[in-house]
Amino acid sequence: MSNSNLWECDEPIIDLGIDVPRWIDQNITPYDVAAILQGGCASGAYMPAVTYWQALETMNEFHCEIYDYIVSIMGEMPEPHDWSWDGMACFYVSVAVELWASSVENELESKLDDLAEDNE
Repeated sequence: MSNSNLWECDEPIIDLGIDVPRWIDQNITPYDVAAILQGGCASGAYMPAVTYWQALETMNEFHCEIYDYIVSIMGEMPEPHDWSWDGMACFYVSVAVELWASSVENELESKLDDLAEDNE
């Protein structure tokens, strides 16, 4: 399935009735998800995951949820490439956000397709 219609929607995903984990910006849009899917967080598609202070704040508040989320999908915690606190925070928030973006792609496509059909 192509994610082309994701690029055309900049309304918050929560407005589409899709849950967004608390550790992700609640104003994230399908456009943001398309960018994350295309280039990953490190491409600048999701700056809160790659900005040290924001990633640290996110990990300080939601480390257990992020850990559980990653392990529930991957079966284990991947090993970071940078063992500094800042680097690990960016790595784990990025992994979790990228996994979540992949997990909602099909649901988002379906919702946006349904909305497009309703507007025809």
